[in-house]
Amino acid sequence: MADAAEKLTPTEAMIAGLEMPGAGWSKTAREDALARLRVMGLPERRDEYWKFTRPDTLTQPTPLPAAVLGSEEAPLFDEIDRLKVVFVDGVFDADASDDLALEGITIERLATATSDLHWARDLYGSLELNGQDPVERPLASLNTAFATDGVLIHVTGKPSKPVSLIYRHVSETSDAILHHCIKLDAGAELTILENGPAAARFNKVMEVDVAGGAKFHHVRAQGRDHERRAATHIFARLGTESQFKSFTLTVNGVLTRNDCVIELTGDDAIAHVAGACVGDGEFHHDDTVFVTHDAVNCESRQVFKKVLRNGATGVFQGKILVKKDAQKTDGYQISQSLLLDEDSQFLAKPELEIYADDVACSHGSTSGAIDEDALFYLRARGVSHAEATDLLTLAFLAEAVEEIEQEELRDELIGRLSSWLQRRSA
Repeated sequence: MADAAEKLTPTEAMIAGLEMPGAGWSKTAREDALARLRVMGLPERRDEYWKFTRPDTLTQPTPLPAAVLGSEEAPLFDEIDRLKVVFVDGVFDADASDDLALEGITIERLATATSDLHWARDLYGSLELNGQDPVERPLASLNTAFATDGVLIHVTGKPSKPVSLIYRHVSETSDAILHHCIKLDAGAELTILENGPAAARFNKVMEVDVAGGAKFHHVRAQGRDHERRAATHIFARLGTESQFKSFTLTVNGVLTRNDCVIELTGDDAIAHVAGACVGDGEFHHDDTVFVTHDAVNCESRQVFKKVLRNGATGVFQGKILVKKDAQKTDGYQISQSLLLDEDSQFLAKPELEIYADDVACSHGSTSGAIDEDALFYLRARGVSHAEATDLLTLAFLAEAVEEIEQEELRDELIGRLSSWLQRRSA
């Protein structure tokens, strides 16, 4: 007789292997998300926004093993004064974390925040729900329903240092589901840093509510974990004259899907989302972005650069939706790939949907090889082929990295990227 689990749909098989955290202020949002998930079902290759990326290893009940790799490198962002919040296999590690007290901000764990009147009650799952229209995002609903931990950050001022979310995994078959809620009051400002492999398979949602005049900066590094399989989601809502800026650097990993859904709901808001990635071999990297302009005189930028070799695959799906009353919109989108061999591929789907008549929107996408003239120029001056390729690669990625506003963070990532490229070429 066939095993009972084999009779379940993939969605029900996944749900059967998870346990929803107990009752509390998030219970209603979790139950609503589970109901949505059951209606939508887990993503399949035939779904429009998954046609370039196979979701199989993200949706099977048991994660595939991923070896825990040691590293002789210094921890990323270690030279920057920051407040460290550490998760190991998806569980908060108090001993490895700093004291969470900091002026202008309160930080709590999702797993231990029990007050029925908690401020996060109105945020948890709400932006994720908004982000389901017009494109369904079932992995985000799965996260809202079953997230076991995360941080709840309420920013009332301008903290003196960034909050650094550090992810580690020590189990080869760990499966982490983290959900972060971040609320910035009017005029507040916060920088979030993220780095490290959270688990063999990682599902993360970050909901960010940026009130009028507030500024949110986000810098993330997904690096050197060769067997990583991750689905991440950022849902952001921007108020009047607010700013949201997010940058992600990715190096290696088997499968990475980064979704970013941004709503500009207040006039004069600014949203920038950018990414740079370097992939080799079985590497598959998918950036999917959806920006909705729903206010006057707002600006958005999407800048993505991918360097691919040895059969690696890069995907970019980016959309700018300008609603009827969102006049004076400035929307810019660019996605480019550098293919270092004929086996790699870049798949792009840029989109504009505009209902206002006073806008300046543009998009473009290109793929190409190393500039042979530039390579010859460097070789003629004694630069080795590998070093010349790395220099041209860094130059290609520069436009995306320049989207990071803070100079010390830009320098940190450029330095680390340069060392990764040198090690790869060795």
